[in-house]
Amino acid sequence: MRLNTSSAVIAFAGRLEEEAAAFYEELAGLCPDHAGWLKDWARENRKNKMRIERAYYGVITDAIEGSFTFDLAADAYTPDGPPPADCRAAPAWALAMEERVIAFYREAARQSRALLADIPGVMTALAGKREARLAKLASLLKET
Repeated sequence: MRLNTSSAVIAFAGRLEEEAAAFYEELAGLCPDHAGWLKDWARENRKNKMRIERAYYGVITDAIEGSFTFDLAADAYTPDGPPPADCRAAPAWALAMEERVIAFYREAARQSRALLADIPGVMTALAGKREARLAKLASLLKET
């Protein structure tokens, strides 16, 4: 699926955040030793979704929507297959998911930088926050 409008990109970002939140909540139940920070990440994902939507709805107009387009392939940023229901396999899947979400935010921010200030700023900030998760997930991979 191609993402060509800002509303499509915002909706896709919201879907990525919501799916990641659901994954981390489920994983918290499967991995009680890590439940605290996994639940924190799920809450953070839902806040990310709201931040993106606020930035979008705060600045969007019909004129911008009509002339502002993206060229993103949603499939390139969607995780491969369903998340594993196993605490040992989950860190590798989560690491790949986080890397794809970061790549999505970075590319969407790059493509929108020339026309909007708020949306690329939020997306760049969220990519940076999510990069901090990579080290934690990498350390979990070493444990398994």
